[in-house]
Formats: sequence, C-alpha cells, structure tokens
Amino acid sequence: MAIDAYGNNTATSAASSGTASTSTTNPKSVLGKDDFLKLLLLELKYQDPTAPMDSEKILSQTSQLATMEASSNTNKALETLAASLTSSMQYSGISAIGKIADTGSNGIVFEKGKNTDFELYFPDDVTTGKVNVLDKNGKILKTMDIGATDAGVAKYSWDGKNDAGATVDEGIYYIESTYTKADNTTATTRVGLYPIESIKFDSGKTYAKLGSGYVDFSTIKEVSAH
Repeated sequence: MAIDAYGNNTATSAASSGTASTSTTNPKSVLGKDDFLKLLLLELKYQDPTAPMDSEKILSQTSQLATMEASSNTNKALETLAASLTSSMQYSGISAIGKIADTGSNGIVFEKGKNTDFELYFPDDVTTGKVNVLDKNGKILKTMDIGATDAGVAKYSWDGKNDAGATVDEGIYYIESTYTKADNTTATTRVGLYPIESIKFDSGKTYAKLGSGYVDFSTIKEVSAH
C-alpha cells in the first residue's frame, strides 16, 4: 500500500480513477440511432402480454427512428460535399498560378506619423512614369516620378504629404500609375492587380501570393490571363 504526503491511499485512488475512466464510455450521454433501436426492442420484449404495446405507438417510434436515420445520412452527405468543395477550391487555386488577380480595390490606408508602403505590378519594363495618389473623388493629391523599372512587382512608399507638402488626413487613398514602356507606348496599372505567384493551403483555406504577401483566395474578385 502506498501513502502520499497527505495520508491518502494512492493505490485506492488510482483504482477508483481507472474504474471511473473505464465506465465513462459515453461522457456526453448522447444516444444514437442504434441506442433507440435497442430501447424499442427491449420495450417490445418486456411488454405485458395481457396489454401489448399500442401498434400506433410502435409505428410512431419506428417513424422517429427512420427520421433519425435520414438525418444522419444527410449530415454525412453534407460533410462529403463540403470536403469535395474544399478540394475543388484548392484545385482552382493551383490552376490560377501565373494569372493576374484583381482584388477589386486600389485603396491604401494612411495613418499619421507612418509611411504607407504599397506595391505596383508592371507587366513590362518601364522607362519612365508617374505614380499618382488620389482621394475618394479621384483628385490627384500627390504625383511621384519613377524612373527605369524592370517588369514585375515594385515597392513604393508614401509619406502622406500632398504636392504642396502638407500632410493629408488619415483615411483611405487610391494609387494609380501611368508609365512608358521600352517601345515608347504608354500603359497604366494600379494597386490591386498582381500575378498569382503561388498557392498556400492553411486550416482548410486557400491563400494566393500576390506581391510580397498572401491573401484569402475567396476575396479575389477576378482572375484573368496576362
């Protein structure tokens, strides 16, 4: 016999614990369809021969059992469908690699005292161009000149000042760019348009790498070819 520092019989405690864990086979006391069927059969087995169970009651209980069975099968079918849809979304994401994703917004958030970093995607080499910061009414607040830039995703930063040197209010602003390509033709781009570089799966969700970060694939508004 083993006694702990408090004078308790640890052997007895362990035995009690083992008995409790063994006997607790259904901790939530949830009855399934098989349990109800067993109860119905026991009820029929031990019914009073002189006063047999009402046939209407038997039919009612059988109907309830059938309903439970149908509900269980429906839940299993929905789980299978959900898994299939998740798999389909993942395959759709993989097939989108290399295409252009549109997040549906070219907005950035400016907070006072902080520089706002953003990225622009140029499908072609740039010889010269301008990056414009606009307000919600489409008015250009700030123009930043850009020089020769290789095709791909380029990073920029805005200090929150307009062309007059005054700091604007905190809020959402919009980024667009007009640039000249190597063949002297002009083109435009904006924040929110990026090639899908890779796909990542995490906790049942699909994420697409746009620029230097990942976004939830379901938030992408449109996927198109180059």
